[in-house]
Amino acid sequence: MLTILGFVMIAAFLVLIMMKKMSPMAALVLIPALFCVLVGQGAHLGDYVLKGIGDLAPTAAMLMFAIIYFGVMIDVGLFDPIVRGILKFCKADPVRVVVGTALLAAIVSLDGDGSTTFMITVSALYPLYKRLKMSLVVMTGVAATANGVMNTLPWGGPTARAATALKLDAGDIFVPMIPALAVGLVAVFALAYVLGRRERKRLGVLTLDDTRPVTAAVPENETEQVLVGAGTGGTGGAPVEAGRTTGGAGTGSDDEPAAGSGEQAADDDGLQVLDPQRATLRPKLYWFNAALTLALLTLLILQTLPIPVLFLLGAALALTVNFPHMKDQKARVAAHAENVLNVSGMVFAAAVFTGVLTGTGMVEHMARWLVSGIPDALGPHMGIVTGILSIPLTYFMSNDGFYFGIVPILAEAGAAHGVAPIEIARASLVGQALHMSSPLVPAVYVLVGMAKVEFGDHTKFTVKWAALTSLVVLCAGVLFGII
Repeated sequence: MLTILGFVMIAAFLVLIMMKKMSPMAALVLIPALFCVLVGQGAHLGDYVLKGIGDLAPTAAMLMFAIIYFGVMIDVGLFDPIVRGILKFCKADPVRVVVGTALLAAIVSLDGDGSTTFMITVSALYPLYKRLKMSLVVMTGVAATANGVMNTLPWGGPTARAATALKLDAGDIFVPMIPALAVGLVAVFALAYVLGRRERKRLGVLTLDDTRPVTAAVPENETEQVLVGAGTGGTGGAPVEAGRTTGGAGTGSDDEPAAGSGEQAADDDGLQVLDPQRATLRPKLYWFNAALTLALLTLLILQTLPIPVLFLLGAALALTVNFPHMKDQKARVAAHAENVLNVSGMVFAAAVFTGVLTGTGMVEHMARWLVSGIPDALGPHMGIVTGILSIPLTYFMSNDGFYFGIVPILAEAGAAHGVAPIEIARASLVGQALHMSSPLVPAVYVLVGMAKVEFGDHTKFTVKWAALTSLVVLCAGVLFGII
């Protein structure tokens, strides 16, 4: 019964948020509370929730201060040169923009922290996507999938968990997987290219100097934002296809221009993005801020201190040095308060979901049901089975639950058929491309929140591509003899 209710609870959550019948925060709280009562454990709901909150509190603290830190870095202009460099590389070509998104996300993912990756990637690219009227779910989908592949780095979490759970060396797990993961990363770039071609076909090749849009209406796409029409501009004075939106999240309103002039294009809220004259710029402190950020990322990789502590210290130092007056510090914190509240609220709401799912035993029953359903004939192929199971299980479960609760069971089943634990450990990394878009991953709320994308829209767009990328990694692992 717990197995069935567990699957029904997860399905109900996904359906309701994808159909936009409930907000993710409300669904994360109310649905598990209801199912906790249905399984007859309503009296323990408080204990489950507090346990979940206790487990996720450090993550919430990390996200709060990380948002403030990177928000301050954006305010003072640390990422302005990056955006200008990307603008120069992309040349308003949607293909280059999307491929650049994958490249930037992959590079920043080297720090091993998804939240940091998403904050930097969105901060750098959001203005460009808005100016070109490109679909923001393309940005979030590509960034999440690229980060998911890179999340398998030994300091990223999953590899260390697999090594700990099976008492193996993390290097022995990760190093042989590099060729398969490299193929997965190539698949992400190929995906970015394909999606970029779709955006180019939809938008045409624009110029950043377009100022006089001429619009024309076409039918609205029922599933994605559509930008159509024509705009003038171009270096030679010839008309260039540009566009106007027919509505939908991520593209803007009908009467917005396809692009702005200079670096002062306005977003939907009428705010200036990358305004070179904004009062918060601190050009004299640029190299201090760059050194501080580099030092912070280095300490994150070396794990010198807990991540929440590092971001807390970093945020306090960044505010104090860049804005020595108390009034200015309060203004900067207030400017980013909405993001902080939205993200931390989602984390604590997710704590209810994970707390009930784990506390009632639904996760354990679901996992054992799946493992028990594996036919004996597949025993010698437990590596492949583990890789396939890792795709849905790491989406519906936390990494802790999967690697410490499920992987040991799969390893035992594999050992009975002569499959080495190291093979199971490597196969367990396959699903990470999809895992980073899981509603149980706090970092994904940073991604969609900063990009102003509905979580349901991100889920509908990303899941299929991320699952395909995971399958590519699995197939490459099998072909290379790694799994």
